Amino acid sequence: MATFCAIDDSRTLLRKGDSATMATRSKTATRRTRAGSPRSRGRLAPGKAARGLDAAEVAGGRALLLASLPLAAVQPTPFQRDLSPTHAKRLAARIDETAAFLDPLIVVRGEDGRLWTPNGRHRLAAAKVLGMKQITTLISPDESLAYRILALNTEKAHNLRDRSLEVIRMARNLEKRRGSERESSFTAEFEAPELLTLGMVYEQSPRFAGGAYSAFLKKVDRFGERALGASLAQRADFAARLLEIDTRVKKIIAGLQTRGFKSPYLRNYVVARINPVRFHKVKKGDTAPPMPLGQALTRMAAAARAFNLASVSNADLAWVAVGAGD
Repeated sequence: MATFCAIDDSRTLLRKGDSATMATRSKTATRRTRAGSPRSRGRLAPGKAARGLDAAEVAGGRALLLASLPLAAVQPTPFQRDLSPTHAKRLAARIDETAAFLDPLIVVRGEDGRLWTPNGRHRLAAAKVLGMKQITTLISPDESLAYRILALNTEKAHNLRDRSLEVIRMARNLEKRRGSERESSFTAEFEAPELLTLGMVYEQSPRFAGGAYSAFLKKVDRFGERALGASLAQRADFAARLLEIDTRVKKIIAGLQTRGFKSPYLRNYVVARINPVRFHKVKKGDTAPPMPLGQALTRMAAAARAFNLASVSNADLAWVAVGAGD
């Protein structure tokens, strides 16, 4: 049995209050910026203009339901990141210790009328560990929220692998329902184009070192104007080519190790060396890539095949280490 209570999210953005009004003072004197104003830390500037609804207008906002639902009625979206049993057990222990569940699950209606929680997989798992009969939820009538929730999960950032896998799973789900729409129409759902490509790579190679290739992909990967289904087919080819390049990179690393190089930055160094756009500087307001992704992968593969092991020095690796530290 579900218990409901209507509330309202009022479609409003809270104004950022500036509660810290005193600047940090040193023991000797007040430190000032070049402009002459006191330097402050841990403060955010409030918005210049107020947004959202006034108190009298809240009743006209977008309704939500605060509901206690049977645990079995709710399930995670099929494209969420993989469950971490360790995290779920730890969360269950904390809920049990405090005897309180104060963070409701966000719930929307998914496919076939089922209830999905796009933000709360581990809380749901923790509730199952504890044997809870009901769970507190916020039900939203906006079903598309299930595909936009990734952009809102900023409190505890996912790692690159989790984000990429969520995005590609989401894309495959949307392909079945809206595959004829352009890929570029899903920018709010997919967060970043390179996550689609990396997601396909991680599906084939879960231990892929995506972080080494992230900077390269950010410069050349863009959302396409093709239909989502056609775009994903093209990205499958890009992912396969990236895996081939990484296979070559692994051989280069093995060769460097046999020559006595033991730096943990070997992969980053090699990928940087074969990156065809590593010296490209992005100008302000410039959104066009320096070259198409397919062309960039072709050049990267050629550079990997032509890599000269004898050209590597310890000084080069030390330079890479400094860059990684920064």
